[in-house]
Amino acid sequence: MGSPSNKFGVRYGRTLKRRYDEIDVKQRASYVCSFCRNKTVRRVAAGIWHCEKCDKKFTGKAYSFE
Repeated sequence: MGSPSNKFGVRYGRTLKRRYDEIDVKQRASYVCSFCRNKTVRRVAAGIWHCEKCDKKFTGKAYSFE
């Protein structure tokens, strides 16, 4: 298994695929919840984040939770 940008094959160039990989890894990662301090916050949609433990929803950046 390789990077997420392998689905593009030889198209779009190295620089754009590297940027895509960085964003894709950030948006699929788990983040620490501000309320319960557990690493259970996941991305639901662009700018919408959900903690699976305390069931709270947050708004934040589109690709990373801050």
